[in-house]
Amino acid sequence: MIQGFKEFIMRGNVIELAVAVVIGAAFTSVVNAIVTGIFNPLIAAIFKSESLAGAMGVPLPGGGTLAFGLVLAALINFLLIAAVVYFVFVMPLNKLKEAQERRRAAGLPPKDTTVPATELDLLTQIRDLLAADAAKPDTGPSPR
Repeated sequence: MIQGFKEFIMRGNVIELAVAVVIGAAFTSVVNAIVTGIFNPLIAAIFKSESLAGAMGVPLPGGGTLAFGLVLAALINFLLIAAVVYFVFVMPLNKLKEAQERRRAAGLPPKDTTVPATELDLLTQIRDLLAADAAKPDTGPSPR
């Protein structure tokens, strides 16, 4: 049981996920500061309100208020996070993968040799080695 847990924790994707969560949490505070410090006051000024959360409030009969400005602030926050994640992380990684695929298709070795082989690469190598070994002519028993 402990060995299985150790193997699970030592997998690369678990560690990558943990790093992504930590960076995401740190990045969220940066985006929240941008939204709170820049976008909220600008939009609130357009609606002549002190804050975006108080902007576009619709009073309800019997008390209470619908806070459309608060929803707008959350949408802006989400769009900023999504844009930065896409342009800073996803797009560059996709470009890198495309470049590596073009090199592979052209028969060139990958540019970055420090990247560990994927399971598919390893299985392909094993298959090729087994096929090459099976194709060798049998010369009888080997001398000892």
